[in-house]
Amino acid sequence: MRKQTKILTLGFIGLLMLLAGCAPQNQAYNPKQPLGEQVNYTITGIDAGAGIMGAASTALTDYGLAKDNWQLQTSSTAAMTSAIDKAIKHKEPIVITGWQPHWMFTKYPLKFLKDPKHVFGQAENIHTIVRKGLKQDMPTAYKFLDNFYWTPKDMSAVMIQVNDGVDPAKAAKAWIKANPDKVNTWIKGLTPIKNHQKIKLTYVAWDSEIASTNVVAQVLKQLGYDVTIQAMEVQPVWASVSTKAADAQVSAWLPKTSGKFYSDYKGQFVDLGVNLKGAKVGLAVPKYMTNINSIEDLKKK
Repeated sequence: MRKQTKILTLGFIGLLMLLAGCAPQNQAYNPKQPLGEQVNYTITGIDAGAGIMGAASTALTDYGLAKDNWQLQTSSTAAMTSAIDKAIKHKEPIVITGWQPHWMFTKYPLKFLKDPKHVFGQAENIHTIVRKGLKQDMPTAYKFLDNFYWTPKDMSAVMIQVNDGVDPAKAAKAWIKANPDKVNTWIKGLTPIKNHQKIKLTYVAWDSEIASTNVVAQVLKQLGYDVTIQAMEVQPVWASVSTKAADAQVSAWLPKTSGKFYSDYKGQFVDLGVNLKGAKVGLAVPKYMTNINSIEDLKKK
């Protein structure tokens, strides 16, 4: 049986207080000192239910970090990105759970750490998952969702706007207006419906999924649907579509991040396939930490 990895759970304020108390303020990264001592042997993560947190916890064990008192700190995406912002402003050391597409890799000089044990798997894809019977009940919506496909660059363009304070729906509308050719490939041959049929999308409130879900919602509205979107934790997102409480989700990171839920609910949903290729998850650090390039480097004394 594997040794249980210690996980700290903190709110946004608690995380910032801990970070403030772990080391002197504005202490720059020192490549000549062990990294663990500089970051209090802590990897800064996000919400506990995220698939990346499970993989990060496994990494602590598989790479022998847990026995050296490394720990995974849960918080929120907002708390984590705030910690990144603070660290990079002062060139301080930090290790985070990272995923791409995400605006933080555009805004900040970050790099993924190599994962020779493949704990986080290879590159991931994001799939569109719909409830059973949607093709018969809402053929126009089904066809659009089946056609929906974009790139990390497309997604990042929406995420950056949202991060800059633009309302997600407005950011989605702006992207749609700026990319008519791509949107037309999704809705080619489709005629808007006239009865304003209701359709519900669920999603995890990660920046990437906020972007994709809002874009999809706006296109569905153009097709005449009365759209509701609802943020949930990862497991309820899968449960909602599998039990037909919701109609679709476009945020299934596979095969690793959402693999457990895909297996748990297999046979209770329809997988329409990939809507974005080349997603990635893992541990990341600022690029100025030039001698930290692999998860194994975290063990350097």
